[in-house]
Order: sequence, then C-alpha cells, then structure tokens
Amino acid sequence: MQYGAIYPSLKDKTVIVTGGGSGIGASIVEHFAAQGSKVGFVDIADEPSNALVDTLRGEGAKVAYRHCDITDTSKLQATVRELSDELGPVGVLVNNAAHDQRHKFEDVTPEYWDERIGVNIKHQFFAAQAVADDMKKLGNGSIINMGSTSWMIGQGGMACYTAAKSAVLGLTRSLARDLGEHNIRVNSIAPGWIMTQRQIDLWLTDEAEKELMQRQCLKRRLEPADIARTVLFFASDEAGACTNQSYIVDGGWV
Repeated sequence: MQYGAIYPSLKDKTVIVTGGGSGIGASIVEHFAAQGSKVGFVDIADEPSNALVDTLRGEGAKVAYRHCDITDTSKLQATVRELSDELGPVGVLVNNAAHDQRHKFEDVTPEYWDERIGVNIKHQFFAAQAVADDMKKLGNGSIINMGSTSWMIGQGGMACYTAAKSAVLGLTRSLARDLGEHNIRVNSIAPGWIMTQRQIDLWLTDEAEKELMQRQCLKRRLEPADIARTVLFFASDEAGACTNQSYIVDGGWV
C-alpha cells in the first residue's frame, strides 16, 4: 500500500484511535504505523483487530489493541490510560468510532437514543478528557474528532446518528477553546460517503452509485485512505496553526 507523505513529527508519537479495527479506523491505524508512530486502538471486533495487529507487527510496527465498549465510559478511560502506560504519553487522539445504523423515526426509544449518542458522540468527549493530562505534560497535542456530512446533506432515516454527528462540530470548537492554552489542537473531519467494505456490502447499489457520481465533483469512489491521509496532516506539526476547525472530505458533494 502507498501511504503518501511522511511527517517526521509523527515518528515515535503515541497515537490512540477509537474504532480502529476495520474500515476508516483500520486505515488510520495503518497510516500512523507507517509513520513510525506507536499506535494503540480500541474496538469491539476482536477478529479483524487482532489480524490487523498481527499484520502490522509483522511489518515491524509498534501497535497495541484493546477490546473496549466505548459506551462504558469508565472502561474507555481506563483503557486509554492502560495504552498510555504501555506506549507512552498520548500525543494524538483520533475519535473515529461510530455506527451509522439506520433507524425509523417511529421506532426510536429513549434507550435506543441514549445508546446511539453513546456510540457516536459521548465517547469523544470522555476520550479527550482521558488524554488531556498526557498532552498537557507533553506541552502539545492533537485531537481529531470524526464527524460526517450526513447531517449537512439532510440524510433521513438516521436521526440519532445525524444529531450526534452534527454535535461533533460544537464539541470540537468547545474543546479547542478549552485546551488551546495548553497547545492542544482540536479539529474535526467530516467524511462523505467513504467506500468501506461495510458500506459496499450494505448500501452501495447501482442506483446509489449513480447518484453519488452525480453529486460529487470528483467522479470516483472515496476510500478510507482519503480520510487517513487527512488525519495524518491534522495530527502532524505541519498543521501546527490549525485548530477549532472542521474539514470536509467528501469529493465535493457538500
């Protein structure tokens, strides 16, 4: 795989990625490993996560995986601290974990709403809280929250998801203000329709791809690596003046 630009500031830096076992998250883990970063990631899917670890360690990367339900806040924060103890103080946090499960308006219960918020936004705040002390001690840090363009285009059939993803923008701007005095940068990335295997298996039809090609300025499928390369930039010192922002990576749909 071609990983693109090399960022010297990322070498030996400890990076935590949530939802790093597959899809966009796995690509992010791979790209940081290729930079020589020390990468810890959490997920609930053990089989692909362990396979990713085996592959990357076979290539000489320093990577660690922990099974963790990110909706269990105490467990999440404890796991982040455990990875920090193993790999070193955390300099980069990528809040990637999410779940875009479709749901009908009429079927949403209070319990389902709370669970979706936990998966898609709540953990971003508490993961940031868990790494903040490390970053303060280091004198710098980069937190990258994963948003979505789904709410921008008025996607229906997933109100819990789009509500959570729109909130990522507000969370990012608040954290950037609160943490900026410690030289901790906080940005968000809003992916468009990225062709992970899940998206291909569940949602990509001939009709949907035709609409995609009509709406995107760029007439190609967007891949997880398109997001991972953007994450690398915002994590690196090359983006040292970038904070409090949200960057759309959608091929020009929005």
